[in-house]
Amino acid sequence: MDRVHVYTPGEEDGPLNAYEVPKPYPSPLYDNNERQQFLPPVKLDPGWEGTDRPPDELNFRTLERVEDLEKNKPRDRLNLVYIIMVIHGIGMLMPWNMFITAKSYFEDYKLNQGNETTEEVQEYRLNFMSYIGMAAQFPNAIMNLVNIFCQCGGKTGVRIITSIIIMVLIFIVTVILAMIDTSAWPVLFFWVTLGSSVILNSACGIYQNSMYGIAAILPMKYTNAIIFGNNVSGTFVACVNILSIALAPDIRTSAIYYFVTAIVVLLIAFDAYFILPITKFFRHFKLLTKLKHQQSRKLHEQTCCGPISSYWHVFKKIWVLALSVWFTFFVSLSLFPQIQSDIKRIDFPIADVYWTPIFCFLSFNLFAMLGNLLTEVMRFPGPRFVWIPVLLRGAFIPLYLMFNFRVEERVWPVLIPNDYAFIVMAALMAFTAGYFSSLCMMYAPKKVDVEDAGTAGMMMAFFLVIGILSGVNTSRFLCTLIYIEI
Repeated sequence: MDRVHVYTPGEEDGPLNAYEVPKPYPSPLYDNNERQQFLPPVKLDPGWEGTDRPPDELNFRTLERVEDLEKNKPRDRLNLVYIIMVIHGIGMLMPWNMFITAKSYFEDYKLNQGNETTEEVQEYRLNFMSYIGMAAQFPNAIMNLVNIFCQCGGKTGVRIITSIIIMVLIFIVTVILAMIDTSAWPVLFFWVTLGSSVILNSACGIYQNSMYGIAAILPMKYTNAIIFGNNVSGTFVACVNILSIALAPDIRTSAIYYFVTAIVVLLIAFDAYFILPITKFFRHFKLLTKLKHQQSRKLHEQTCCGPISSYWHVFKKIWVLALSVWFTFFVSLSLFPQIQSDIKRIDFPIADVYWTPIFCFLSFNLFAMLGNLLTEVMRFPGPRFVWIPVLLRGAFIPLYLMFNFRVEERVWPVLIPNDYAFIVMAALMAFTAGYFSSLCMMYAPKKVDVEDAGTAGMMMAFFLVIGILSGVNTSRFLCTLIYIEI
């Protein structure tokens, strides 16, 4: 017979003992059959998605028994936790997507005003995507790394909420910069923008890494929900950019609306986070992970910074997947946005002002999102062989340089002068990026023990960011190749 909590009359602080009837009441509850018939049933499930009890007192059947928790998994009602993860996926990439998609605002408006046309300003304009990429991803990578090895800065929730607040404040500064005239000081504007990006993406790094750690303790599809949200974010931002170009009277007004939208999205993510800890589904898996930590004596609370050996133990199990996700993002960010945004149309029937917003930013994020969605119905190849197609994606790099990229300055001939071929190639590159990045991120936490899933998730997030960082820096090198005579 299963043992249950027995609540006695007048008891206020929960069960006195999870397994035995308290001694002051030895017999009335069990010897008096007539009285026992009128006792109310013991409720083992909390109310709708929450309870006033702390997490370690949830009324799950046989709380301390891990096998029972694994057998009796609750349902994610209304897919609420999944939706919350998608919202955070949208929010965490909002800074990156906003800054790179506003290419015309920075390059053609803010850095192309007034009479100051020095070589310094022209350098900033020509390579703005590379500069903003480095300013964004260097601090992002550093904060991801710090968040893995040293989680001394308070609870995960505090880190996430603080990060979102910082991101909102920086976007407010960005909106103010869009409102004022900076034509007299374009160099100062450039460095203020880069400084804002550094702070913004430092906060984003902590936010991103913490959310992947949380998702790793949940079933596989919740990690994919974050990646899906990342690409929804890019698609959403690209659509907002196109609408702002079409509807706003000038580029300054469109930029203001554009950055205000980012603030609204981050505030929605801020509110969504407070719903997550009270859902029965999330509390179940959090408790399950905690109990497995106790079983293996690896409680995070026992030490501020975990021993290096434990991280090496996790890395040995996921290193192929970690390098695979790194290479996936390395190839993608070597080409997008720096090179892809500078591939110009030849004779495609669309206005130039819409070519880059649609066939660079919208195309990449839309098809990457579709690649994410495919993993919900098909997961091939498995974790053992996923590195093979990931490696083959490296062929996209030389192919991109054969298109109509910086045709005015290049020395290399344009070997593929066809807009339609570029559109298909760009869609294929983005689709495979979304598909294989999802597979790698989903497989990794399941390759380790449950108690190490959070660490594995954060490690994968770190390699993802390193892939972005190395890709962004490589893109500048690739741009110089077309100027070299063969």
